[in-house]
Amino acid sequence: MANRGLSNAGLALGLLSGATFGTSGSFASSLIAVGWTPGAAVTARVVIAALVLTAPALLQLRAQRWHPRAARGVVLYGLVAVGGAQLCYFNAVAHLSVAVALLLEYSGVLLVMAWMWARHGHRPRRLTITGAALALSGLVLVLDLLGSQHVDLAGVLWGLGAAIGLAVYFVVSSSTAEPLPPLGFAWGGLLVASVVLGLAAGTGVLPTHARAADVTLAHEQVSWIVPVLGMAVVAAVVAFTTGIAAARRLGAKVASFVGLSEVLFAVAFAWLLLGQRLDITQGVGALLVVAGIALVRLDELRTPGTPEAPDHRQPPAAADARTMADTTA
Repeated sequence: MANRGLSNAGLALGLLSGATFGTSGSFASSLIAVGWTPGAAVTARVVIAALVLTAPALLQLRAQRWHPRAARGVVLYGLVAVGGAQLCYFNAVAHLSVAVALLLEYSGVLLVMAWMWARHGHRPRRLTITGAALALSGLVLVLDLLGSQHVDLAGVLWGLGAAIGLAVYFVVSSSTAEPLPPLGFAWGGLLVASVVLGLAAGTGVLPTHARAADVTLAHEQVSWIVPVLGMAVVAAVVAFTTGIAAARRLGAKVASFVGLSEVLFAVAFAWLLLGQRLDITQGVGALLVVAGIALVRLDELRTPGTPEAPDHRQPPAAADARTMADTTA
């Protein structure tokens, strides 16, 4: 019963993380519409989030003894899962449509499944495979990928890089062997990512341009500060902290599938805040994604003797997570 309660809490935190991550697209789009580059938006998001978390994180960590393993995990998280994933995704968008780039990024859930099978012997069961097929089919419909899409090899490679970053995010986040609490771990990762993105912007790898102009959200003119703070506080501080807490309760595989809810929330927020249309096909796709997540979750609950989440509570899993990221990144 205790494990079930922990898992249910993880599910709620995972959905909250998906919802808050899902706001980032609408906030960023409102800034891009008035002249911001995507690189400027994501850099502002990460840097401000790190600054917001600094005081509470230091207060929480002042009595915390930093273990070298924790420091390595934070650096890996910031380099690959936050900074690296962002750089890869925005470079993918430069070559592909946003929908194709998102689908490639979220193929990272398959990488999580493959890693759990290869490294831990957690062979996907039939229910999980069915859930994965339903969820990915639903993403195709939600992202409106049935029409003709431009595919560029460089964009595909960048998109797969983003998928690796996403997989590392869930695998590293799911380890409870790290002695740092979620808030401190998120702060450390955002701090590392701020340095990475700052260097990328300074060297021209990541083009950055911003304007202090009013933006349109929910059919109202508001200051540009509103979406910037929304991206930093809601879509970064809350999203990353709750995402880490959820992954530690659910394990990498289930957390990665719950993370697919971000796309559904992103579409919903785009409708509410930007007035973008929703159609029946997207609604069907959303139902398929939810059904896929439910099947993966049910598969874990039906087999209490072999859930993957408890395995991630053992120290070897943390080392394996870092090994996976080192070998795939």
